[in-house]
Amino acid sequence: MPLDPAFLADCPYLPSGLLIDEIVSVDRETSTVVARMPTHAELPFTRDQRAHPERHPRHLNGGLLIHATGIIGFVHAYHVLDLRHADGWIGYGTHIHGGRFRKMGEIGAPLLLSCRATSIRRIRGAIVGRYDMRFTQGDAVVYEGDHGAIWSQIGAAAPLRRS
Repeated sequence: MPLDPAFLADCPYLPSGLLIDEIVSVDRETSTVVARMPTHAELPFTRDQRAHPERHPRHLNGGLLIHATGIIGFVHAYHVLDLRHADGWIGYGTHIHGGRFRKMGEIGAPLLLSCRATSIRRIRGAIVGRYDMRFTQGDAVVYEGDHGAIWSQIGAAAPLRRS
């Protein structure tokens, strides 16, 4: 499904920082979301690479993929946990318990970003989550990780400013 305007309005990033263009699936029963991330040469960091076809081919930057773990975590919070920034909820990554870059992400074919919550707990009003992440491109696993995040509610929030 295309990105819902309400989701875009609630997101803490402008669409260019969101990196995804489609929600592929939401399974509340298994606490899993999948989103599609286009890959092109104008992605942040990727566009700034000094590429060389043999020594340093143009590829998806690893830091960009770590940012994508936060984005897919936000997708999960929005679509599975029903947390809204407009209601004061904000989330932050806390731990990368394990992260593995299995293959260099290539420019061209999109990535599928999958996020499944393995644990969601309420602790003193906050929500603490642990997530299995798996990013694939075609049949290849590009990144997989075990990540932690915390979501806390600050009170009714003013609308997010867009600059």
